[in-house]
Amino acid sequence: VGCDRSKNLVNICGEKNFQAFVCDALSVPIRSGSCDACISIAVIHHFSTAERRLAAIRELVRLLRPGGMALIYVWAMEQEYKNQKSKYLKEKNGSKDKEEEINTGMAQRPLSDQMPHSSSQDSACSDRLLNDSKDKGCDTKPVADSRLPVHTNRTSFHSQDLLVPWHLKGGTKKKGESVDTVSFPDGSKESQELSPVFHRYYHVFCEGELEAACRSLDCVRVQKSYYDQGNWCVVLEKL
Repeated sequence: VGCDRSKNLVNICGEKNFQAFVCDALSVPIRSGSCDACISIAVIHHFSTAERRLAAIRELVRLLRPGGMALIYVWAMEQEYKNQKSKYLKEKNGSKDKEEEINTGMAQRPLSDQMPHSSSQDSACSDRLLNDSKDKGCDTKPVADSRLPVHTNRTSFHSQDLLVPWHLKGGTKKKGESVDTVSFPDGSKESQELSPVFHRYYHVFCEGELEAACRSLDCVRVQKSYYDQGNWCVVLEKL
């Protein structure tokens, strides 16, 4: 059984005869202790505070029966790890759209490149935020004026907290389709069409950060923590 915050994505599951429903990851309407296993892929990095990220993990654990297992994937700050670049950094623009969307959910140009009415002042602001945050690594502090840097496609991260541009593709529904708006990462073929741009928030995790959050819960044992192609991953067991 799957769940997602997006009604359109849940509708796609229904069209494929999969069981899925709309809900909030911080409040899943499933009975406590009723799941043998849970999977959370590329979800928790969208929560904007450490407290909310921990609450999402706690809610995941609540669903598990004792001895149940959970797998969590979040995007890593370290896109170059043990002298190896991630697939995200290696891939060039024009890679397969589907693969790009599933593996990274990201493909970005600076905000000033996308918005035709963007002023030079806006562009300078985005550039300044990116430059100011360089070389700070995982100790990067929130930007003083609360403006977040906009990530640039296929580059390393210079901030743990950032915005990722997405184009909203609109159009006439084809026969049998129930989804009339779909988001695509900027730079994909679909995004070349004239369409509104939205910016999704991401918190990219540093090494050990996800594992530490999981270990802070008394009812959990971390079975495995590893790096996988630009993601930090944890397998945990509910005690």
